[in-house]
Amino acid sequence: MLHNREKWLWDFWFAQHGGRHHMFYLQADRALENPDLRHWNVSIGHATSSDLVHWNEAPDAIAPERDWTPDDGPEPPDTCTTWTGSVLEHDGLFYMFYTGTRHSEKGLIQRICLATSKDLTHWQKHGAPIVEADSRWYEKFSDGTWQDESWRDPFVFHNPDDGRFHMLITARVNHGDPSGRGTIAHAVSDNLLDWEVKPPIVEAGKYAELEVPQVMHAGGRYYLLFSTSVPRYAQAHLATRKTPPVTGSHYLIGPSPLGPFVDDTENFWIGDPHGSLYSGKIVEDFDGQWSFMAFQNYDENGRFIGTISDPVPVQIAADGELVIEPAPQKVDAS
Repeated sequence: MLHNREKWLWDFWFAQHGGRHHMFYLQADRALENPDLRHWNVSIGHATSSDLVHWNEAPDAIAPERDWTPDDGPEPPDTCTTWTGSVLEHDGLFYMFYTGTRHSEKGLIQRICLATSKDLTHWQKHGAPIVEADSRWYEKFSDGTWQDESWRDPFVFHNPDDGRFHMLITARVNHGDPSGRGTIAHAVSDNLLDWEVKPPIVEAGKYAELEVPQVMHAGGRYYLLFSTSVPRYAQAHLATRKTPPVTGSHYLIGPSPLGPFVDDTENFWIGDPHGSLYSGKIVEDFDGQWSFMAFQNYDENGRFIGTISDPVPVQIAADGELVIEPAPQKVDAS
């Protein structure tokens, strides 16, 4: 478990190098007192572990370019925030794709940014956005439909079937009921620098947003994980549900890393009404065991916790169902 008495920790992602797991995560000072302010006072922390349980905190990885002024030239894409991303190694270089927003836009337009590193410790930012929302398929802030331009949480992987790199992104389609426009956007690249935006890989209609996507391959199947919360359920979906909505992690199963993924169940994998766990990820340890981790979100009294859980083993049933037991341990909000 990773707990910091001085900082709240939430969304996280992994890389493996030199026999250690490297975890990157969003963090903000608990001195803010109001956890809702953490999103606007964020940086990306870094810790390492050999077993996913005992963590050694390392120097912070990336922070917003808060010292930028117009005299410095064009505004970088991350002068306001550096939010959730993923890391991929290619030809001896690590690529961290993350979400950036600008102060000049009041953090309302999200873009995918890039930093690279040879050692997972020293990072060099690319300096310009890598991928932006394409209005052919995706909602833009200028549409006036949503509170911001949802284009974040990039998950990047190499697909051996076509030899290309693929990016999955939290986004919203540009049509339909605003409460149900959430989807997973798709982009492709041959070099990790130049990206072509494609149509979404998940049909919209059930949620306003599908956050922190991840694809994993296990047992001959592909699993697409995402998280969402009770306020992000589409009105039409709420009207047809037989059980109350929950906050937590869901997964879909498909025949390839790009689907088709069909959401044919209303049951979340890990979830409850108050959202005790969020941003769930599945990670493989060095012995080949899959485990589930999430950040401790809210307790039963609605207090934000901001701690990253220990791993809990995940088993794959004969029918493809992911089985997790027992639930991740909870800690106090203090």
